[in-house]
Amino acid sequence: MAESANEPARADALKNREHILQVAHEAFTESGTTSLNAIAKRAGVGAGTLYRHFPTREDLILAVYRRDVQRLVDSVPDVLAAHAPLDAFRVWFHTLADYVRLKHGLGEALHTAAVQHAVNQTAAPVTAAVAILLRACEEDGSVRPGLDAADVLLLMGFLWRVPPGEEGKEQARRLMELAIAGLSPGH
Repeated sequence: MAESANEPARADALKNREHILQVAHEAFTESGTTSLNAIAKRAGVGAGTLYRHFPTREDLILAVYRRDVQRLVDSVPDVLAAHAPLDAFRVWFHTLADYVRLKHGLGEALHTAAVQHAVNQTAAPVTAAVAILLRACEEDGSVRPGLDAADVLLLMGFLWRVPPGEEGKEQARRLMELAIAGLSPGH
């Protein structure tokens, strides 16, 4: 009976945690220097609630980063269900690039928090997501077989290095097509 009494508390705690993560994501996107107290206030929770979930600023930053990366990784099946494999590849990489560009404040926070280890930990799930996209493209013949997902991820890194704005988006589109041509079965 003690478990059922704790279930609503756990559900509320999970809901609070998720809400705090969403608010922190937005706040860190705006500024990597947002304080924990400002995030708690913005989330409508007390500082104690925030600190129970995330004892340190670094804990919160890491949780936001991991959550965001996991959402990108988890989106692959939905993107593949909604698009032909090569279009899904395009959509997913553009979404990844948008995340990298939009996380400017979070990127600063991650850097100042010295959490390179956590960033390295997320490389494996992202590479696995790329492998799923490549496998689907390989199966329908839109890319050549045997491409290494880590190589393709590194190659596609140009997407988050183009300048912001319409010119950058157009450049990203052109570069994407050049990269895809290099991945095609004819090369």
